[in-house]
Amino acid sequence: MPLTLLRAGESSLITRIGGKPEVRQFLEGLGFVVGTPVTVLSEIDGNVICSIKDTRIAISKEMAQKIQV
Repeated sequence: MPLTLLRAGESSLITRIGGKPEVRQFLEGLGFVVGTPVTVLSEIDGNVICSIKDTRIAISKEMAQKIQV
């Protein structure tokens, strides 16, 4: 399921990153790598705030849709 379906406070492991190669490379550069745990902290104005590798990152809902957990 896409990352956007997790509720605030829920955690899961990343199973797949979709999208074009440039998008996958961008997300991997932010730390969104297959097998990495990710926690959704909140959703504000269409952005998803995540905690990954001890870092808080805000990504757009469109980007979050490409991350499968």
